[in-house]
Amino acid sequence: MGPAGASLRLLCAKALICGAVFCHAQTYSTSATSSSGQGIPAGTATNPFSGSVPTNAVPGPMPLSLHDAIDLGLKHNLGLLLSRADTRSARGQRWQALSALLPHVTAAPFIAESKVNIEEAGLGGVSTLFHISPSVGPFSYFDARAAVSQTLFDWKSINAARAAGENSKSADYSLLDANDLVILAVGNVYFQAVADEARIETTQAQVQTAQSLFDQATDQVTAGTAADIDALRTKVELQTRQQQLIQTKNDFAIQKITVARVIGLAPGQEFDLTDKSPYQPLENLSIDEGLERAYASRSDYRAAMSDVRVAELSRKAAVAGYFPSLSFDADYGTGGAHPSDSTRVYDVRGTLSIPIFTGNSVHGDIQQADARLEQARERLDNLRAQIEADVRTALLNLQSSAERVKVATSNIDLADQTLAQSRDRFSAGVTDTVEVVQSQEAVASAHEQYISSLYNYNFAKISLIRALGAGQHGVREYFPGK
Repeated sequence: MGPAGASLRLLCAKALICGAVFCHAQTYSTSATSSSGQGIPAGTATNPFSGSVPTNAVPGPMPLSLHDAIDLGLKHNLGLLLSRADTRSARGQRWQALSALLPHVTAAPFIAESKVNIEEAGLGGVSTLFHISPSVGPFSYFDARAAVSQTLFDWKSINAARAAGENSKSADYSLLDANDLVILAVGNVYFQAVADEARIETTQAQVQTAQSLFDQATDQVTAGTAADIDALRTKVELQTRQQQLIQTKNDFAIQKITVARVIGLAPGQEFDLTDKSPYQPLENLSIDEGLERAYASRSDYRAAMSDVRVAELSRKAAVAGYFPSLSFDADYGTGGAHPSDSTRVYDVRGTLSIPIFTGNSVHGDIQQADARLEQARERLDNLRAQIEADVRTALLNLQSSAERVKVATSNIDLADQTLAQSRDRFSAGVTDTVEVVQSQEAVASAHEQYISSLYNYNFAKISLIRALGAGQHGVREYFPGK
């Protein structure tokens, strides 16, 4: 696949990754009971960044931090491996283009012995006229020489080689952009897994609370201080929380499989997430500062600028089809009837090729080159606008999710106080279990909103890293770890 195909594949992968993760983030923010295993689809053929080439398994569970996961993804993610192959292919194409400007040296010594029939050559009358045999020979040939061919000037080949060099640069930038996509993909699935694990912990706590409330209601029913329906309500609440616990454990197990697929862990490899996604506020970054950093650092933007340069040089190469070219050919060696009586032989030739009429093929090449140049410029303009949209969106999501984390933290405290007061009122016989169950559901909702808002906040940070093109340096800056 050429660099253009590689760029198209990266573009498709970006759309799939960003679409999947943003939809997942929106699902978390709008539904407290949504399944968390629906991020980047593992193993899809259309998105190589969701797959990997797995490593060998290691015995026992391995600790896995965010930085460890990113390092593994940058080594084993399939999308990045394919991009590296595209880079090597682009370098090979560059050498192919350069070969038209470099000297070609060959040597083809040969020795032959022949016997021919002159009648086969249409000279049958000669043998009849002179009464000789039509067979002539045997006679031998010997020739051993080295030949060199060199293009002295070919403006078309020169520009084609320059375009291939820019193509190689574009492939290198696309590889760096693939690194950023891997960081985005790994960060998304890792934080999804962290959120799922946090849901298990909160749901277990809710099951324990529901069990305690059920035991309390049962004791009061036995003592005759509460109606049977109070015990029934608390039992329904307990079983509901138990069902949620079963589902959250299943979601977490599935999400760990997704993490392993993205970063290249062996199937069945056990691992423990060591980064629990604490809230770490960031300093405010203005839009102008973000855009300045993005335009200077985004690898896909630099790759798009290289693509424009490739298209410009390709057009120059197409126009050069009207220009003459000059080449040099020479050979030197020995030749004769036999190696023992051979003599020095050589041939030197300079050729000036002047295109007079090419059947409008050059005109067709120019039209195609113009179309590719126009497309490259339009893609560059579109990408510049998209980068601004990415930066603005990431900063807005970062600000919004940070505020939601603060509100959710406060809401958890209020919901816990409400539940404690409701349980005290129920113990005192002032109210029934309806109020207590509603308070418990409010606590569960508050914890879910906190987990979702914290996931959205961390995903907003990883999205900002992608929008700025900060790469691994941005991960170390925004997620310093322990």
